Amino acid sequence: MKKIIELRHVSKAFDGEGVLNDLNLDIFDQQFITLLGPSGCGKTTTLRLIGGFEKPDEGEIYFDGEKINDMPPYQRHINTVFQKYALFPHLNVFENVAFSLRLQKKSNIEIAARVKEMLELVALKGFERKNVTFLSGGQQQRVAIARALISHPKVLLLDEPLGALDLKLRKDMQNELKKIQKQTGITFIYVTHDQEEALCMSDVVVVMADGKIQQIGSPTDIYNEPKNAFVADFIGESNILDGVMESDLRVSFSGRTFTCVDKGFAPLEAVDVVVRPEDVDVVSQEEGMLTGVVTSVTFKGVHYEIIVDIGGFKWMIQTTDYVGVDEKIGLFIEPDAIHIMQKSEYSGKYGDYSSFSDELDELSDASAVEE
Repeated sequence: MKKIIELRHVSKAFDGEGVLNDLNLDIFDQQFITLLGPSGCGKTTTLRLIGGFEKPDEGEIYFDGEKINDMPPYQRHINTVFQKYALFPHLNVFENVAFSLRLQKKSNIEIAARVKEMLELVALKGFERKNVTFLSGGQQQRVAIARALISHPKVLLLDEPLGALDLKLRKDMQNELKKIQKQTGITFIYVTHDQEEALCMSDVVVVMADGKIQQIGSPTDIYNEPKNAFVADFIGESNILDGVMESDLRVSFSGRTFTCVDKGFAPLEAVDVVVRPEDVDVVSQEEGMLTGVVTSVTFKGVHYEIIVDIGGFKWMIQTTDYVGVDEKIGLFIEPDAIHIMQKSEYSGKYGDYSSFSDELDELSDASAVEE
């Protein structure tokens, strides 16, 4: 697969505060790649550097093998769709989409043909003469995408373009964007803080934190094989515990030793242990590998989300079986449900649900939207 964009040892600071630190990233042609991370992690800055809206303080950026650090945005074969679509309110749908072709002084025949092609691609056939200010949010976004694609860029940058849409429309547009990317074969570089969005849309996910790349991989790899406690916690829910590798395939945590599927660690090496909430079976105390007391139960529709106190550590369990608060239960964990990670700077910061609440989640989501 051909590399289309390369970032080499890229660093960027604003007002003396580092935002990106020695970033190295390869982006391959025809991929849907997502930059994923919390507010302030550097993902939008990375996108702006690729688009030419910012210049790196250090390092090089290459496009098709050519260094483009000083190349202005309009000379790059790259277009951008922003969260605020920046449509021209005085122009109708046709003229918004045709805008870049007008600047290039293309013939009216070519403009009409290409606008028709783009509007069909984004399912807006028949909307040519409509006023963009009267369109729904999803329709406005489709116009913005058509306008960005009409000049046939090699790369399309998308900076949280679904953030202003309601949940159902956002899910519909996720499917539309993935379909459009496959149909056009254009490389999409997408920025989001929404983990589910990244997992369902992407060929490759780049997880970022503190101005650094934490992990690059397919959605399945990122979810099933997180590299450190930050990735494990940020991608879905995770119980993350302190453990010790007794030997290959044997790990101790929560006061007992378990069989696992990991090996290659030093004898008695301190490790982080990840157990996903959906991978734990609720059983009787007698059958349990671990036992604890239920401290809260939340109905989530397809399952119950329960918090269990085991020796002062609060586990999250997702189960279709109802259990009551204050009930004593057992937990059964299969070997392949236990994932072992090396200790990192994020160890001890995540994975205990003592302070977990829906309200805290909502506050976190609200702050991320303000990025």
